[in-house]
Amino acid sequence: MSEQTMSEPAVLPAGFAIARPEPGEYAPYYDRYISLIPGTDILGTLDEQRRQMMLLLCGRDEADGDFRYAADKWSAKEVLGHVCDTERIFAYRALRISRGDRTPIEGFEQDDYVKNGPFGRAPLAEVIEDYIAVRRATLTLLRNLDEAAWDRRGIANKNEVSVRALAYLAAGHELHHRRILEEKYFGR
Repeated sequence: MSEQTMSEPAVLPAGFAIARPEPGEYAPYYDRYISLIPGTDILGTLDEQRRQMMLLLCGRDEADGDFRYAADKWSAKEVLGHVCDTERIFAYRALRISRGDRTPIEGFEQDDYVKNGPFGRAPLAEVIEDYIAVRRATLTLLRNLDEAAWDRRGIANKNEVSVRALAYLAAGHELHHRRILEEKYFGR
């Protein structure tokens, strides 16, 4: 697992700052995630989160991956798989909206995705590799958006959302679950 920094933006002009999303650019429920992310360097934050997650997961074994802090909770591998699935969905929404697709995008049921996903059966190393691939794909997508794309809005899960809000949602959702992994799964 390489700790190298990913390449810099391909489209954004030098000095362009991606503003934080404002209330109204996302459903109020998502403030719980967006509020976790400080500052305005969302691309740098997403890249740094990848490194932080790798530090958290480095040296973990299958027992760590299969651990559940309560019988009715997901395993650590399932939590990480959920982070991957959700980020894929946020990135897909960002792609469609950034390209001007005005078709409303449906929601998803996270528990069904985890139940029907391969995470619990997969080796921890594979779930970690998936996380790396998903985060790199998200960063590649976002780094190649032009200025106008960041402000575009669409409808996802019956709520208006901007592309920049989706980037912050991906980061905030990951941070929320990384903290749970740190405190309830690996802090024992």
